[in-house]
Amino acid sequence: MKQTIFLASLMLLAINAMAFSPLKKGAFETGQYRNLLVDIGYSQADVDAKLKEVFNDVFRGPNKVYFEVGDTMGYVSDVKNHDARTEGMSYGMMIAVQFGEKDIFDRLWRWSKKYMQHQDGPRKGYFAWSCKTDGTRNAEGAASDGELYFITALIFASNRWGDNTGINYKAEAQNILNCIQPKEYTPEPRQGGFPGFGPQQTGPQKMYLIDPETQLITFTPDGFGQRFTDPSYHIPAFYEVWARWADDGRSDYWNQCAQKSREFLHKCINEKTGLNGDQCQYDGSEMQMPRFPGMPQRPEGAAPRRNGNNNFRYDSWRVPMNITLDYEWSCADGEWQRHYAETIQNFFYSQGVDTFVDQYRTDGSLPEGNEILQAGGFRKLRHSIGLVATVAAASMMCSHQKSKEFVDAFWRAKHEPFDDGYFDAYYDGLLRLFAFMHLSGNYRIITPQQ
Repeated sequence: MKQTIFLASLMLLAINAMAFSPLKKGAFETGQYRNLLVDIGYSQADVDAKLKEVFNDVFRGPNKVYFEVGDTMGYVSDVKNHDARTEGMSYGMMIAVQFGEKDIFDRLWRWSKKYMQHQDGPRKGYFAWSCKTDGTRNAEGAASDGELYFITALIFASNRWGDNTGINYKAEAQNILNCIQPKEYTPEPRQGGFPGFGPQQTGPQKMYLIDPETQLITFTPDGFGQRFTDPSYHIPAFYEVWARWADDGRSDYWNQCAQKSREFLHKCINEKTGLNGDQCQYDGSEMQMPRFPGMPQRPEGAAPRRNGNNNFRYDSWRVPMNITLDYEWSCADGEWQRHYAETIQNFFYSQGVDTFVDQYRTDGSLPEGNEILQAGGFRKLRHSIGLVATVAAASMMCSHQKSKEFVDAFWRAKHEPFDDGYFDAYYDGLLRLFAFMHLSGNYRIITPQQ
């Protein structure tokens, strides 16, 4: 009996060792995807059922965030904020094309094009980042991650379904790619925009999604927001998709952007904790708190005012999952990415696999007061399933056995309201779905159909 138990233990260790063995090549080269959930012991039937359940939670269940409009359109809503955002619309399109849900994809694209995308003027081709659910714009400006996902999802749709089924997906992607190139404009007086940023610049300016000097994605492609970037907007493998299949004549440039983005991620992440701030300078350094006219001087000797944007919080949750995607698809920076994944998992392990909270300073200490970013009317640190999801997804890069504990905790986690009533069906729900796609080998490069 003891010998049987011993042999079973050895077999389990061998299976785990194989499951967490490093990738040597990415799916661009191999066309293969690891189903880590099955590799560590979950049955294929259970994994398929879980993935279907989580998809339905987002798109069809009682707490869905996807809503159809008439016969041809639909939108994804940040329900707690009563709006539709380019983030959610483009995520929804990426998920739809991954699952082969053409009707959902086409509905989301039609809504995005009709209500969000500027068809003329200096912002032509860009998307208003937030709209009411009736399509009325809350702001005119763009948030750059939306364009990043729209372009990639449209290219995948072209590869999967062709361009002769009612929407010329590739032409739509190429139109955005052409419009995001640097162009001069004179800004109108500000009437809304991305919240929280300072005085408007005046006079002729350049508008661009990718900063020409650094080749890094902007936080917003106009005004103050293009002076810096957001680490969670960096998905180098998306640029490789553009280089391969956009057919826009810029392949070398997009491959260079991919490499610059990988180099940037090395700089913006704390080496000891693996944490990054929500925004940062293009050189990876922290954001500096601007001093606007009329702000009182700080008393001599007072501690510097903390900029909460330098903390690891909601946007930052996406970084482990985005690096995972680049690792799985490209593996061009595999050694660093594996080290990063184990570093950030080691940090969260030290905080407790079932108890770590969702916001930290990058040195691992807890934020205080207004540094804690509120959501849904609450300003509170939580053990949020969205972050549980992305930290578990990073297990795809890891070799240490702690990774299985994160995956198992994620599998067990329930997406349900907290005791105080807070519930985020939108952001938590989408990140949860993306993570299950990664862990089951179902977040894939969609190549042209033969």
